[in-house]
Amino acid sequence: MIQEAQSKKVVVVGAGWAGLGATYHLAKQGYDVTLLEAGPYPGGLVAGWQTTGGKSVEAGIHGFWYPYRNIFSLINELEINPFTTWTRSAQYSPAGLEVESPIFQDLPRLPTPLGTFIYTQFQRLPLIDRLSALPLLYSVVDFDNSDAAWRRYDFVTARELFKDFGVSARLYKEAFEPMLLVGLFAPGEQCSAAATLGMLYFFILAHQADFDVVWCRGTVGEKIFRPWVEKIEKAGAKVLPKHRVTDLIIDSNNQATGVVCGDEVFEADAVIFAVGVTGMKKIVASSPSLQSRPEFRNLQNLGAIDVLATRLWFDRKVEIKRPSNACFGFDDTTGWTFFDLNALHDEYKQEEGTVIEADFYHANQFLTWSDEEIVGTVQRYLTTCVPGFREAKVIDSSIIRLPQAVTHFAPGSYRYMLPAQTSFANVFMSGDWIVNRHGSWSQEKAYVTGLEAANLVISNLASGTPAEILPVEPDEAHIQVARKVNQTVRELGKSILPDFWLP
Repeated sequence: MIQEAQSKKVVVVGAGWAGLGATYHLAKQGYDVTLLEAGPYPGGLVAGWQTTGGKSVEAGIHGFWYPYRNIFSLINELEINPFTTWTRSAQYSPAGLEVESPIFQDLPRLPTPLGTFIYTQFQRLPLIDRLSALPLLYSVVDFDNSDAAWRRYDFVTARELFKDFGVSARLYKEAFEPMLLVGLFAPGEQCSAAATLGMLYFFILAHQADFDVVWCRGTVGEKIFRPWVEKIEKAGAKVLPKHRVTDLIIDSNNQATGVVCGDEVFEADAVIFAVGVTGMKKIVASSPSLQSRPEFRNLQNLGAIDVLATRLWFDRKVEIKRPSNACFGFDDTTGWTFFDLNALHDEYKQEEGTVIEADFYHANQFLTWSDEEIVGTVQRYLTTCVPGFREAKVIDSSIIRLPQAVTHFAPGSYRYMLPAQTSFANVFMSGDWIVNRHGSWSQEKAYVTGLEAANLVISNLASGTPAEILPVEPDEAHIQVARKVNQTVRELGKSILPDFWLP
């Protein structure tokens, strides 16, 4: 089978989690794989790079949560050790420390979502407000990640969802909206309720330990992507940076036969796109072949969100209680996080001063500011959370502006998102914005969809062994029972009630 695959050419577009995942598996199956990356190095926004002064920077810090089963399996296969131990996190507002999270897997396991509510240490939020979330559990049960559930909840905003289920104003403002600002990168009135439920369930509510997180001990590019790309190239794949795709060549049989990069053409028996929404829209804008299909034209209805990534070097050590921290209430529509890189990154453990990464999401209003304005604002915000920053001086900084960097799961956007299989017989999609039923999110979803796209190529070209994809941990027994009862009631209601209510 591998010999047969060697004559089959696959072109993968985009060298992030999805593209690298698809390329690695197909190369191991003997395919002739070419991976095209528009940027100067594999990994895209996730990878990170070094400044001219030799300091590591990256386009925002990325966590690796407990349910990232497939990524952790890959790390074991690569035989690398890129991660910290499990870390505790905190949450701040302008009033100070609001929430501290334990390492949930170290505590007795309670039925979901009891552990999340009981073990999380809220400093100010009254119990009565926390209890107002209980009616919301119905929507968690009702949203089962099916196509019908997505269509039912996608036209509703997250804010409407929480209001309709009686969540208190304080709980929304101090708990749920901060989660949205750093999880879906937008305020509640701009987030789809479907995406909200999917994200909250995967990261927080499905199982007690799901919110536990580890971090890369350096940039993802250095610690994970570099050794991974070496393995990919040893497996025979070609990784070509600085190759921006501009079109596909489609034959009379509805098959892609080539991928166009300016004046170059790469022959293909199958094509996998593994780029973000913004990158895909750029490719479609230059591609008459893709513009010929409504599904690709409709991608112009999707949006993305601005991110600002800052890294500050201070002249002294400042004591920070937890290495990872989320913040809310500093700006109405912007969430931000800050990280103690002396605690997380190997290269800064012996640093004489403090190194902080502060990342801002839905950062539209900040991108036009000067570097000096941004640095001053970040230090002021840090001082509100950790007073020790007041006397510290910034001796170096990195400011990275990232317009349209991450997917915007806006209300009503689901209908425009693409499935893995396109209307071209041998063109497949992957990425964290692609419609699938695995149930994962963020980096894990991107990697999983890359494997799913590779498996579609293997099925289409009838050669090779499909990648094994680990499912998310099954729902707990009481959730399974509740979902079965709910589904039965829904089907019964459909059979006896008129179908004239909006879903």
